[in-house]
Amino acid sequence: MLIDSNIIIYASKPGYGALRRFIADRKPAVSAVSYVEVLGYDKLLPEERHFLEQFFSLVLILPLSWDVIEYAVRLRQNRRMTLGDALVAGTALVYNRTLVTRNINDFIGIDQLSVLNPFDTDF
Repeated sequence: MLIDSNIIIYASKPGYGALRRFIADRKPAVSAVSYVEVLGYDKLLPEERHFLEQFFSLVLILPLSWDVIEYAVRLRQNRRMTLGDALVAGTALVYNRTLVTRNINDFIGIDQLSVLNPFDTDF
């Protein structure tokens, strides 16, 4: 599974222990884009940054390969997508990962992209 930035942020907050267990019970990966989006947020508190740095040290960070970039270009040509969403979707497609996100509407209709909203499950 490929965890989108919004899921990482939710999991970093108190009260989301079930989501953290859901992630820990699988072999999570993240896009390099999510690494930049999450750790690049300029208002992170020191304890939040520490938690997130620990999280990223434990997961597989998938790079932005040329294939990912090509997918992102095609996605942006064919639909209205943010650059970040196109790169994350391209990463999921290239690495054959289910994209775990709460923002499933941003990714609906992308051929061969499997999307899961963990908030629609029992974790």
